[in-house]
This record gives sequence, C-alpha cells and structure tokens, in this order.
Amino acid sequence: MGEGRSGLFAHFGRDFTASIVVFLVAMPLCMGIAIASGVPPEKGLVTGIIGGLVVGMLAGSPLQVSGPAAGLAVIVFEFVRENGLAALGPVLLLAGVLQLVAGVLRLGGLFRAISPAVVHGMLAGIGALIVIGQFHILFDAKPLSSGLQNLAAMPSRVFGLDFSNAAATEMALLIGVLTIVVMLGWEKLRPKSLALVPGALLGVVAATVAAWSLGLDVARIEVPASIGAAFALPTSAAWFAPLANPALIVAALAIAFIASAETLLSAAAVDRMHDGVRTQYDKELRAQGVGNLLCGVFGALPMTGVIVRSSANVQAGAKTRLSTIMHGVWILGFVALLPWLLREVPMAALGGILVVTGWRLVSVKHVRHLFKAHGPLPAAIWAVTFVLVVTTDLLTGVLVGLALSVVELLPHVKHLRLKVAEHDEGEATRVELNGAATFVGLTRLNAVLEKQPADRPVHLDLGRVKAMDHTTAETLSEWISRRRKTGQSDRVTGPDSILRPLPLAG
Repeated sequence: MGEGRSGLFAHFGRDFTASIVVFLVAMPLCMGIAIASGVPPEKGLVTGIIGGLVVGMLAGSPLQVSGPAAGLAVIVFEFVRENGLAALGPVLLLAGVLQLVAGVLRLGGLFRAISPAVVHGMLAGIGALIVIGQFHILFDAKPLSSGLQNLAAMPSRVFGLDFSNAAATEMALLIGVLTIVVMLGWEKLRPKSLALVPGALLGVVAATVAAWSLGLDVARIEVPASIGAAFALPTSAAWFAPLANPALIVAALAIAFIASAETLLSAAAVDRMHDGVRTQYDKELRAQGVGNLLCGVFGALPMTGVIVRSSANVQAGAKTRLSTIMHGVWILGFVALLPWLLREVPMAALGGILVVTGWRLVSVKHVRHLFKAHGPLPAAIWAVTFVLVVTTDLLTGVLVGLALSVVELLPHVKHLRLKVAEHDEGEATRVELNGAATFVGLTRLNAVLEKQPADRPVHLDLGRVKAMDHTTAETLSEWISRRRKTGQSDRVTGPDSILRPLPLAG
C-alpha cells in the first residue's frame, strides 16, 4: 500500500476535509502550548507550520501529525526561565541534529523498547504540571517557577476571588470556565453529524465572542503584525554561543530523547488506529530531526508527533500525508491573513483548553491496567516516575523510571539473551522465542514480528520463554490485537504464567 507521487493525491477529497479538522484542532493547541512553555504564541504556530509542511513531506508515519507538544512544555518553560529565549534556538538545532543522526543510525526501534510504565508516568506527570500551571493562567496570572510552588499557590488564588467586585481576575476565570464547559459539554452532547467539529475550537470561539461582546478587560494573546516577524533567523555567529555550555548540551540531549520517545510511541498508537501503511520508525525520526533543526533555526518551539492531532486526522478519514501537509498550509494562511482575529482570543481561554488537555494526560486507567496485567512493580515504576516529574524535574523522573525498569531484569540476568527463530510450518509461520523476553531484546523481536505477512497465520511459540517483562508483554499484546482486527487467526502457546497478560481469545 505504498504512496508514490501520484498516490499522494489519490484520496484528495478525504485528505482535504481531514486537513481542515486537524487545522481546527491544532490552532488553539499550538498557541496554548507556546504560552504553557513560557514563549510567545507565534512560536507555537511556527512549529505547527513546520510540522505540517516540512515533516509532513518527509514523514515515516503517513497519518501522524507533528507540532508543539504538551509533553515538552514543562522542559521548555524551565529552560527559557533559566537561560532565556535566545538560547532555545541553538539548543533545539542541536537536538534536531541528534534526532537526525539517530534516524540515520537506525536507532528508532530502541525508543520503542522504553517501558510503557515510564512513558505513561512521564506523560501523567507532565499533565499534572500543565494543570497546576495553567490554573494560574485562568486567573490572568503568570505560573510560578516550579510545580510545587504552583500547587502551593492554588488555594490563595481561589480564596482571593471577590465576585461582588468582579475585576479582571474574576472575569478571566469566568472566561476560562466558559471555555472548559463549552469544550466538555460539546464533546458529551454533540450530534453524530457534527462529530468532527472539535470542542476546543468551540470553547475558544465562545470565550472570544463573550469577551469581545461584553468588552471585558482581560489579557489577550499577543501576535506579531506580520508572520515574517515570527520566522526570526539567526543574525550572527554569536547565536551559537550557548552550545559552548555543557549544561545546555545536556538539555539538547534531553529534548532529543523525550521528543523522539513521544513521537515514536505516538506513531505506534496511530498505527493501531488504522489498517493503512505502517510507520517506518527511522524515517519518522529523521523527519522529526529535520523539523526540530528548522524550529531551532527559526527560534520556535520543539515538536513531536502528537497523538491528539493524529487521532483527529485518522478519525476524520485521512488516507495519506497530504492532510498533514495541508493543515500546515491552513495555519500559515490563517496567521498571515487574519492575525487581528487571533489578537481577540483571551489568554484564559487557552488556559482552559490546556487544563483539560493536561488532565487527560493523567491516565489512571493505564496504571490500573499495568497493575492488573503485570503486578505491582510496573505500577510502582509509573508512580515513582509520576511523582518525581511533578516534584523534581522531567529528566530526573524519566531516568529514575528507566533505572527501576532494569529491576525487572535482575532475576533473569542469566537468560537475558533472547533468541528469536522462524520456522516454516506449511500453512503458518512459527515464531519461537527462547530465553527471557525483556526490553533488551525487544528491538530484534519487533523486527521479526513486523516482517510477518498480513495474509499468513503466525504461531507465536513462547514455550521456551523463561520470563517476560511488562514492556514485551504490552508490545506482544498490541501486535496480536492488531493482527486479530484484520481477521488473522494467529495462535499463541506457552506457559500459563507468561500467557496471562496476553490476549489469547480469538
């Protein structure tokens, strides 16, 4: 199901309508994530444009949409506060180069071996930080410098309200609450015929109309007079000076690592939503590297593949990369032709959208699933990662989570080498695993599983597997489920203790 030059326009109608839906979802998020990152909103729009036009052209995941990510907002906010906005460009350029090199060296598969408990713990921690930071934006106030300070200041914000003398603070809160109510109300009550109209967009429209018609004196977003001003190029060799600082090189490594992990995990999730072309992980990593390199050059926000926009793209019926490319064109056109309209949007409306977006990242459902399917250790890894991301910083949380996921390996150190053998059994292929099935051997296992043809049954033989960690069990579950959805009658055999977390029913 390749997509040649002519193939890009083979589904023009479906891709055209999907691109408009993605554009409507992306616009408020691009600006909101920029504000959550402590940078001007046009920086988020520039990232959205590059994510559509450039990464869309080069993408290895045909239906994934790239743009500024809530997952990096916390890192960028702290970075800009400590080092200034000028240092973000060169550091992001270096992060893009690192991603590009990782793609060229075919390291895409390694990111898929990261423990789901660490990834979801990280995302939940980020979600919590966004909620408690954006809570202050609802009051037309600036977030404080750390998650704990933001948390500590929340009660005083609430007790400081005085609706008998409704000033800017009270009005901003009402605008933010209106945004949240419209957004959630629409998503609950919308008719099937309007299912593709995004709640976030309606929330922003309602808040903007209310603030404009009532002439409310609330903070509004600031947008430059021309789009050209948003694409600021480096003017001298001094622009590269921050790269002489080792601490900033570590920041570039952290951004490259987290952006790559989030992108490739999002791509895997998008693959589960459709039956079309599968993701080429190394190609996607190279495309993201080029995108972040350009975002660095133009002083914009870092980008990743984003699941909210990507799932909207799939649900809207997109078939090729054209929808992603066109959504970038719509953002560019809107910012170039209608900047005056963006200047009417209240800051509190974007804060409202991000409170909902952050809340949805805190998925307690996932940690429940980990506990039920794989026991207390993965749930504990999730919890430790979550708590450390909220109380210390993102990198500490992720590194400690990864270190804890190694604990799962300790009882099986002798059998760590996983052998994966393929046997032709006439009608089916038998894929036999021998040893401990852990994240250490997951890259090779994924390579074997993904080359199995869709029209030939597979017998997954786990009889000689000594142990299986939760990362491998989750990967196998997803692979089996995806093949079963296409009607394939694959078999899985092996010891009960190994098979319990896997979906065995046909």
